Amino acid sequence: MEDQNQESSDPVVALSLCDSTPLLWRAQDLRTVRSQSVVGALLGSLPRAPRQNLKLGRPLLLLPEEERLLRERHAAAFPPRNQDVERAEFQQQYEEEQQRSFEEQSVFALEDRKSALQRAMTSSQSGSGSGTSSDEALQRRLLDLDQNFTFPRSALAVQLSTTRAGLNYCPEARAFLQLDWPIRDQGNAQFDTRYLVFRDLWGRGFFLTSAGKFGGDFLVYPGDPLRFHAHFIAICLSLDEPVSLLDILAAARLGCNVKKTVLLCSPAPNGPVHYTSVQWSGMVRSPAGFRDIGDLKVDLDTSSA
Repeated sequence: MEDQNQESSDPVVALSLCDSTPLLWRAQDLRTVRSQSVVGALLGSLPRAPRQNLKLGRPLLLLPEEERLLRERHAAAFPPRNQDVERAEFQQQYEEEQQRSFEEQSVFALEDRKSALQRAMTSSQSGSGSGTSSDEALQRRLLDLDQNFTFPRSALAVQLSTTRAGLNYCPEARAFLQLDWPIRDQGNAQFDTRYLVFRDLWGRGFFLTSAGKFGGDFLVYPGDPLRFHAHFIAICLSLDEPVSLLDILAAARLGCNVKKTVLLCSPAPNGPVHYTSVQWSGMVRSPAGFRDIGDLKVDLDTSSA
């Protein structure tokens, strides 16, 4: 009962979809999910430093498991599906803003062209010394420029907005996206396995991020990733899934090189998650004496506490 009251008292964050990818745009939503041990990944550029990727900004990209966890806890909500009227209003507003911007830039471009023409004619007039005829020629050129100048739409400078994730799709793409909204809600046994492991580790107080570059499913942190290094590389497997010994050796050796423990995580049907920790404990001499082989240390933990 206390957990339900706590979940209902938490502020609800607004999820935006780009295809089937969940994004968070509002700063208060980023602070809210961070307070709930949900990390995500920033992928936007900073307005004052757009040509670098060391420090990123909004939006925040959520893992599929993070999105599902927030939705199950009623801490996040998607916009309603039927947004045809709202999208039509946004489309009309966008077209009006584009037309107004085009007209303003056309005026500025004409003024720039006149200024350039006047500078060119003035410099040639000072060199030749004929004042009256040059003034008349300048006026004729300016009048001709007013009558015949056209500003191409291809030269229109467009302002990119980063305050709203409203993306426009063609009717065919929008119909495809509405077949199953979001697409990730389709049944997937591997996704269910990953989510059960994610939810169990998150419930134990760990912070989790993606571990794609480490050959696993999740990096498991004992605290906020800004303050701690990851201690574990979680690899999610079903209980009846066969695993090659070479894959276990490769994962254990990689974990040793990056100073992390590999966790083989297998959720039981309607039961706890089974964890198997794999560590590379040392090197031993092979009987033939030709090469060294690794010595694995495997610890089993099948309890849910």
